[in-house]
Amino acid sequence: MAVWDKQLLWSFMFLLAGAVGQTVIYPFTSTCAVRGSTVTLPCTFTPLKSFSDGGREVPLKIVRVRWCKNHLLCHGTVPSVYDSNSANINPRYQYLGDKKTNCTLQIRDVQQGDNANFRFRMEADHVNGHFTNQTGVTVTVVDSSKMRIIKKLSRGENVTLLCASDCTFHQLEVTWFKDGHALSDTGPSLPLSPLTAEDSGNYTCALKKNMKTLSEPYSLQVEAGAGGNLPPIPGVVFVVLLVVIALVLFIIERRLRAAEGQRAAEAS
Repeated sequence: MAVWDKQLLWSFMFLLAGAVGQTVIYPFTSTCAVRGSTVTLPCTFTPLKSFSDGGREVPLKIVRVRWCKNHLLCHGTVPSVYDSNSANINPRYQYLGDKKTNCTLQIRDVQQGDNANFRFRMEADHVNGHFTNQTGVTVTVVDSSKMRIIKKLSRGENVTLLCASDCTFHQLEVTWFKDGHALSDTGPSLPLSPLTAEDSGNYTCALKKNMKTLSEPYSLQVEAGAGGNLPPIPGVVFVVLLVVIALVLFIIERRLRAAEGQRAAEAS
């Protein structure tokens, strides 16, 4: 075998070993997000620890991590939405990972331009440690998807309203309204505890940065005296017991008087 054939074979074996030893795992390869919401792309990776160079094991160290849109390899001068080697990063893209095992990316204020396939790439201090998972995660951006309110009951008179969407199921920052007036709550859940008649009204919610997602009104009616306006149960029981005792004493007293009157009549 010619010398160049041997070199080509060894290079191929090195690259194959690197590909086998490296992994990038996406828990899901597609997701849906409403424009203006926040979407998180979970990701874990396993880098190649070392490679063999003429029988000698050479350790590898990850020195760069990247996320790109719509590119199979995410290498070279391809624009990145995140690049650990660059300080010029769009603040909408936040890397929640590291250079060891976590490669999670979070996209805030999702825009139509995020309707794309996102891929993660790791780069080591030697070319044998470079790797891109070409599967990636496909994000489908929906311009408008009506939110909906779900009522959640718990023990006692506690009620929680949940603002949800058939598309967006990631971290939500919403605006709540009661009878058309904005509330201070911004989370996807609105706890109402203890429930009182003042909580009655029509509730709506929408993504904070996309009012096109405003939900249909949810009517909540609380009768006066319900929830926190209910009288204490022990007090009610005590009053009932007093009434029963008074009634029993009244009956006993009437019977005693009747008996005394009968005895007096018999004695005369």
